[in-house]
Amino acid sequence: QVQFVESGGGLVQPGGSLRLSCAASGIYFSDFTMSWYRRAPGKQRELVATITVGGNTNYADSVKGRFTISRDNDGNTLYLQMNSLKFEDAAVYYCRHSGQSGTPLAGGYWGQGTQVTVSS
Repeated sequence: QVQFVESGGGLVQPGGSLRLSCAASGIYFSDFTMSWYRRAPGKQRELVATITVGGNTNYADSVKGRFTISRDNDGNTLYLQMNSLKFEDAAVYYCRHSGQSGTPLAGGYWGQGTQVTVSS
C-alpha cells in the first residue's frame, strides 16, 4: 500500500527555519520523482518543489533560494529544508510521488500532511 507520512512542521517566527520529512512506503522510492506541495487555508494546493530520480530540483518562484528539497533513497525519505520563512509560507505541507513536472501521481492516498505556522 502506497503511503506518505509527513512530519517536522511546527510554529516558527518569520525568518526562522524548519526541516520537513516525508517517509514513503509501498513504492520503489528511488524510481520516482518526488514533490512537496502545500495548501494554505482558502487556497488551492500548490506545488512547492520537485526532485527527480537523478537529483535535479525545481522550485516554485515563491520559495526559490529559501527552500531546499533533498532525498535519501536508502531511507525512503524526502526532505524539505525551509529557511527564511515568511507569513505566506504557512500551510499544510504534503509530499507525493509525481511526474517530473510535479503533477502528482495516482496510487495511494495523500498523507495527513504537516502543519507549518509562521507567526510572530
